[in-house]
Amino acid sequence: MSDTITKPEAASRRSTPAARGGRPRRRKLTFDRVTFFIAFLGVPLAVFVTFVLIPFVQAIFWGMTDWRGFSPDYNFVGLDNFTKMFQDDVFLKALRNVALLAAVVPFVTLSLALGVAVAITLGGPSKGPVRGIKAASFYRIISFFPYVVPAIIVGLIWAQMFDPNAGLVNGFLTAIGLDQFDTFAWLGETASAMPSLMFVFVWGLVGFYAVLFIAAIKGVPAELYEAARIDGAGRFRTTISITLPAIRDSVQTAYIYLGIAALDAFVFVQALLPNGGPANSTLTISQQLFNTAFRKQQFGYATAMGVVLAVVTLVFAALVFTVNRLTGGGEEKEKKARGFWARRAGAKGGAQ
Repeated sequence: MSDTITKPEAASRRSTPAARGGRPRRRKLTFDRVTFFIAFLGVPLAVFVTFVLIPFVQAIFWGMTDWRGFSPDYNFVGLDNFTKMFQDDVFLKALRNVALLAAVVPFVTLSLALGVAVAITLGGPSKGPVRGIKAASFYRIISFFPYVVPAIIVGLIWAQMFDPNAGLVNGFLTAIGLDQFDTFAWLGETASAMPSLMFVFVWGLVGFYAVLFIAAIKGVPAELYEAARIDGAGRFRTTISITLPAIRDSVQTAYIYLGIAALDAFVFVQALLPNGGPANSTLTISQQLFNTAFRKQQFGYATAMGVVLAVVTLVFAALVFTVNRLTGGGEEKEKKARGFWARRAGAKGGAQ
């Protein structure tokens, strides 16, 4: 009897399907739905507009003035600041420097971080369950340690390490017989200043991204690695065919964040080479912006530099997304990789 009562009631509570070939009916705006949208969409959107879009529009406006920074008086100069900027050899040198940093630092840092993450999580014995090396927690802590130290402290420490007279780098090199580095100025030579800066950048950030990739690899199903091992795939093939497709989104996000940090690079450069290095070989846009605003008091011109840096950052992020999409990134490739190795594992299991 109860069945005959509850079934019609349950059927009446079901949503009425849309007519064939028609669109699904829109849900009515109730008080709960409106408050949900306001709380979880309206408030973040208002914060984004207030603290991101409006300041960016204001920056574009001030970049078209000759504002001195400490006076309410200014004149509108239009695009003169931007024209002057791209005719300035010093700014163009800074633009080339940040482009070089954005091209080299993310690639080297993430390659090393991925190698450390794979070694820690998957570098254990080749027989038995797939697991990491012994004392993996210890290596995670050691690799993460440089990131705990503030960037300005890292820069100052390595500035002393590279000291030509009393630095540990030259002391170590001369101790192993390389006497030509006795008084070598790593930060004072055009050929070595930028590589030294890149080294400090990589040293300070590789541990953080290694821990990030370790967490991402931990989320990959173990049966995929088991399938690859049954199929006879080595560690390198496993990394290329399983690990990279599975954590591709994490790598993309890390590449964007690290590229933005490399385009800025103010803290490390200011601590190591506050004057832009020999012949401006390490000068960055943010450093030139700082000098233009607070030393020359040309805030309008400096703001125009900031606008260009923001546009370069957006172009870099869009380029990373485009390359990832053109090379087959996204969830679809990850699903294909997982399905392929799952099928291979099933075939091997069936054959046994």
